[in-house]
Amino acid sequence: MPKELKSKDELQKLLDSATEIRIKREDDQAKIKVRTKEALYTFKTTSADADSLTKGLKTPIVEY
Repeated sequence: MPKELKSKDELQKLLDSATEIRIKREDDQAKIKVRTKEALYTFKTTSADADSLTKGLKTPIVEY
């Protein structure tokens, strides 16, 4: 069962240890799914925010 993150700080801590990042976009909203060795985490945000949060990461990013 995925765990939902509530703040950008929590998300940024997990982005470094992620094995894969998936972004699902609908209109102006985006859901970022972060897969780590321990669990799957989700974070809801705007589409522009998702771009700025994931910009420059070495982890593979899959767009939906």
